[in-house]
Amino acid sequence: MSNLKIISSLILALFCQLAVAGAYEDMLEAVNKDDVATVTQLLKRGVEAKTTDREGNSLLILAAKEGSLKTVAVLLAARAQVDARNALGETALMLAALQGHLEVVRQLLVQGAQVNQLGEWTPLIYAAVKGNINVSRLLLAYGADINAAADNGVTALMMAAREGHRDLVSLLLANGADPNLKSDAGLTALAAARAIDRSDITELLNKAGAQ
Repeated sequence: MSNLKIISSLILALFCQLAVAGAYEDMLEAVNKDDVATVTQLLKRGVEAKTTDREGNSLLILAAKEGSLKTVAVLLAARAQVDARNALGETALMLAALQGHLEVVRQLLVQGAQVNQLGEWTPLIYAAVKGNINVSRLLLAYGADINAAADNGVTALMMAAREGHRDLVSLLLANGADPNLKSDAGLTALAAARAIDRSDITELLNKAGAQ
């Protein structure tokens, strides 16, 4: 092969790499902005729905976290992996639940997103961090295990009590949450409520039989 052909091949390869990198950056920006037209165009150009960022977040995870409802729909239609996890083990459903994006959560659940994850942090526990009561109701309606514990033994009730979310504590108790479960560190929902001096929450827990 002549030097000219080698140089031409190298230049072509470089342009291809730049084009791929540009499309990747354009896709991430479009997802963050809920720019459905650009997302759709880039998918047609060959950017894969399973594309991830440097932290392992799939496009679907990024869209769900931002509450980009239309983009979530497009990515799901493009067969994005609904239960893909990032480097921290988080799914699109978990992050949508954390941020309180109710309609995104609903859409993911309709597409079969996993609501229970044995021995791991669950979408319901994530929802409890910020007291997202409507999201919690929806997760429970889709069969979320109300007493499921994370890998450190923390449950949604413990989290809701620790963060001072009285209404969510009330909802969880009304739906059968066990007030006497303990985390690996010996924490109970009652102890968590006492630690932040929330007598209203401790009263609820005591009425529910907390020891």
